[in-house]
Amino acid sequence: MITVDKPANRIRNKSSLLSVVIPIYQEGDHIKSSIKVIEKVLVEHDIVYEFILVDDGSKDNTWSELKSLASGQSNMTVLKLSRNFGKESAICAGLEYANGDMVLVMDADLQHPPELIPRMVDAWLEGYDVVEGIKHSRGKENFVYKLCARFFYYIIYKSSDIHLGQASDYKLMDRKVVEAWKTLPERAIFFRGMSAWLGFERKEIEFDVSERVDGTTKWSLFRLIRLAFNAITSYTSVPLHCITLLGVIMFIGSVILGIQTLIMKFSGKASEGFTTVILLQLIIGSAIMTGLGIIGIYISKIYKEVKARPRYIITECFRGGDDKC
Repeated sequence: MITVDKPANRIRNKSSLLSVVIPIYQEGDHIKSSIKVIEKVLVEHDIVYEFILVDDGSKDNTWSELKSLASGQSNMTVLKLSRNFGKESAICAGLEYANGDMVLVMDADLQHPPELIPRMVDAWLEGYDVVEGIKHSRGKENFVYKLCARFFYYIIYKSSDIHLGQASDYKLMDRKVVEAWKTLPERAIFFRGMSAWLGFERKEIEFDVSERVDGTTKWSLFRLIRLAFNAITSYTSVPLHCITLLGVIMFIGSVILGIQTLIMKFSGKASEGFTTVILLQLIIGSAIMTGLGIIGIYISKIYKEVKARPRYIITECFRGGDDKC
């Protein structure tokens, strides 16, 4: 049972602090200008804010740019992870360091439009605990990406009854939601699904995915497929049930084929059936190997959870010109 501490239920007003958490990977060429664009929107709408910027093991000049950006600014914290742990872990690190009454998670490439932030804050002031940015369009994604995304979200929906079809990581959460999130012990993280699982009063706001401000996406098709497998196996046990279903189907098929074989045998019409035997062996072998693979994935998840290694390791933390946070 998760119980949210009473001190987390803070009074909501226009002077409330907004923590902006941004995971960053290989964005050194434009990160300063992107933060300035976001900061301009916050200042224009008199939103009290702080930035929590997480460098997820970038190999370019991202960290030096972040330190330069944070220098002399007490409302900006920059974290450097020891290696590339992945976006989900970087978000976790940011949430741990966020102090705001509300916490906003968004991308560094401005594909999450900053101009939507005031509307999200207004919805929070109205009493909503989670304000989600929902994709009205997915931008300029190719057909294969869109098809894979639809299939992935279909599986999530059918296995959990939580609709994530147009959902994104662009969301604003109340402090009590963040505190509830921090109690979740999983090492295999699916932020979008886990935050949906928490519940609370929610509001959706649509947005169009903008083009990247600079550079190219770091998400190759292979990385997206790996993320999908990780998310599905971390969030639902349906693939395990699919193995049982496959076994039932094959059992029914084997009974039918068995009856047919006996009828042919006793009627004297039996043939060698070499092709049928080969096909059955291939089908059964493939099903067994696929089943073992799925079971292996879940065993590896259990193995990671049992080891209880940290989700991330922070090597440096810099805030407002100080060497330590």
